[in-house]
Amino acid sequence: MKLESSQIKLGEKAPDFSLLDASTNNLYSLADIQGEKGTVIMFICNHCPFVKHVADELVRLANDYRVLGFGFVAISSNDAKQYPADGLEHMWLFARKYHFTFPYLYDESQRVAKKYKAVCTPDFYVYNASAELVYHGQLDDSRPQNGIAVNGRSVREVLDALFNSRPIPQLQKPSVGCSIKWK
Repeated sequence: MKLESSQIKLGEKAPDFSLLDASTNNLYSLADIQGEKGTVIMFICNHCPFVKHVADELVRLANDYRVLGFGFVAISSNDAKQYPADGLEHMWLFARKYHFTFPYLYDESQRVAKKYKAVCTPDFYVYNASAELVYHGQLDDSRPQNGIAVNGRSVREVLDALFNSRPIPQLQKPSVGCSIKWK
């Protein structure tokens, strides 16, 4: 089901978490992935066509901005019993296929998605160095089959503003994607 991300009040602190990484089997918390300049938290899943459409750009984005002091993490919260393609073992394969350079964490209980008020995949949250929400919305204007190239522009503009201590862009379009598959 196609869904837009929910509106969330900017300035809220990032909720903490402790989740298992599909690639390493290590537990990661918010403190483990926070960057000196800010943090990008992406709710994604393996089977969603909207996520597959942007997966390569997620890696380019992380590679371009991690060296500038930004932390990145992807989290999958889908119910793997109903959607086996989103299970932990398939997450490892998905991360490997797309050459993820950031942790891909499994939120089996779905508590983290609920804390973040995530409702769709992909969904993007950008936090400043103080872990305050400065952006929640889309990666860019591209969608499967709309003819617009994937470039990460919406998130890149926010990260550039944070890096250069400029005002955050006020236009924040909701993300559009598949609904999170709740238990």
